[in-house]
Amino acid sequence: MAVLWMESWWEVLLTTAVILSTALTFVLVTLPSRYSSFDHLEKATGDVSKDANSRAESAVTVQVVVLGDIGRSPRMQYHALSIANHGGKVNLIGFVESEVHPDVQASRSIKVKPLHPFSKRWQTNNKALFLLIAPLKVLWQVWTLYQALGYRTRPSKWMLVQNPPSIPTLAVAQLICFLRNTRLIIDWHNFGYSLLALRLGPQHPLVRVSEWYEGFFAQRATAHFAVTDAMTKLLKQKWDVDASPLHDRPAEQFQPLTTQQRTSFLSKLAETAQYADGLETGKWKLLVSSTSWTADEDFALLLDALVGYSAAVAEDSNLPRALVIITGKGPLKEYYLKRIRELNQENKLSSVVVTTAWLSTEDYASLLGSADVGISLHTSSSGVDLPMKVVDMLGTGLPVLGWSKFEAWPELIHEGDNGCGFESAEGMTILLKDLFGDGGQRLQRLRQGALKDCERRWDDEWMPVAGQLLQLKP
Repeated sequence: MAVLWMESWWEVLLTTAVILSTALTFVLVTLPSRYSSFDHLEKATGDVSKDANSRAESAVTVQVVVLGDIGRSPRMQYHALSIANHGGKVNLIGFVESEVHPDVQASRSIKVKPLHPFSKRWQTNNKALFLLIAPLKVLWQVWTLYQALGYRTRPSKWMLVQNPPSIPTLAVAQLICFLRNTRLIIDWHNFGYSLLALRLGPQHPLVRVSEWYEGFFAQRATAHFAVTDAMTKLLKQKWDVDASPLHDRPAEQFQPLTTQQRTSFLSKLAETAQYADGLETGKWKLLVSSTSWTADEDFALLLDALVGYSAAVAEDSNLPRALVIITGKGPLKEYYLKRIRELNQENKLSSVVVTTAWLSTEDYASLLGSADVGISLHTSSSGVDLPMKVVDMLGTGLPVLGWSKFEAWPELIHEGDNGCGFESAEGMTILLKDLFGDGGQRLQRLRQGALKDCERRWDDEWMPVAGQLLQLKP
């Protein structure tokens, strides 16, 4: 009996060993290929006789990763364009749900690698359902991101990852970087855990786990960029992470318009054509706000302010009427459109017209250049990030009114110089009356300040920081 028992166990152990060995061999054989500067030089030149110094001069290769819509991630597109314009090669990886920047599409040095999105049928704003569906969405994102980074693109010297989203991006990126001999750079736009707290509350266990996760992988990256000085300081205090501040700056297409260009654009754009004459004479003022229609932007505040301004126009005929164009897509759009319809039915927006639009990059830049005031409702879940939309507005010389009750706001807007901040709907209403009610003199001063601020461009900021790290040539 003992002999039979030993033989049975031996067969089980042998079978198990064979299975594990086979599985391990399969994993090792199918692992993503590793980065080698020699391989990239050989592919580019066909010359395998280069010495080590020559290999170091091969083209810089970068995977630029955003676990979101590439078309609505201007900063990551600007990263890709700057790398390509300075001699690098880029795989731009993300979801393609809207129009990608035309220069990205035209560049021979940038390859867009689309991610396969999680089914929209499973998206929900219900808190209970979100907790059930979120793990499934994360598993799907892990698989599609791993495939794209590890198998659908060649190994790169660098990987530049947008954060947030943090889960599962940072974990997958770190694993691929380890397997492929790639150096990881995290580009900090905000914090993933602070955005999750908007949905679940700051004390929720998942928020605390997300915060730990974010810090754990942050400490293992090669380098970091942050959008503000305040974020740089917080990363150091919180996780002892040394980040280089890399402020957003407007891209080249965001330029001030001449009077003739403005007149022509307002006449041809469907949303402004019927108001073009009034906008030219000053009887109407054009306000523009861009949004992703999410919880960190309170559009109820804007609507309340517009109701107040409409009432002010009814009392003071010298005040101009307001045309408000809101651009962007997002989950709360239908909710606010319904609210706008209700306010119109109640005759509370009699002197204000609110409309929405989804524009090409070119038309959006022209709209900003044609507007009188830009509106930012970004409230900042962390207090240390800044909205890219404000940078684009300033790039066209457009003065900005924005929610200012967070730490990083003064890094972008100099009060009374290129814009003004507000902390309530009443405060925004007062600003609109002040800017439009004195013959436009104060508004003109703000525009002059915005025009001065728009002189420094994206590449001026990018090259001394990111370009130097990546060792790209000016």
